[in-house]
Amino acid sequence: MLQHIKPGDFLTLMIGAIGTVWVTMIVWSGGAADTALIRSGGKIFRVVPLSRDQQIEVPGPLGTSIITIEKRKARITSDPSPRQYCVRQGWLQQAGEIAICLPNEVSVELTGGQKKYDSLNY
Repeated sequence: MLQHIKPGDFLTLMIGAIGTVWVTMIVWSGGAADTALIRSGGKIFRVVPLSRDQQIEVPGPLGTSIITIEKRKARITSDPSPRQYCVRQGWLQQAGEIAICLPNEVSVELTGGQKKYDSLNY
């Protein structure tokens, strides 16, 4: 099979592969986030800038969730939910990223800049 591929074919395949990687990086990378939008019980609890390191206690039906903002990133560091999915999500740093603790009805979403591409805004 390789004996049938000519230098022009190989060049076309390489340009296509590089173009695909480049487009993927451009489309799926969000811009830098400016603020964190914190919700509790479906309502906005607080909007905080990412420029100041802080810990925020957010009340929910199961107890208090702790959101940490550090070095222009945010994460949920503690939550009373049983499976801890939102805590395991880790640091959020690009606009449009979100961590949701469903049992405790607490979420943190990064806003500002340009949101990442996903199926919801397709």
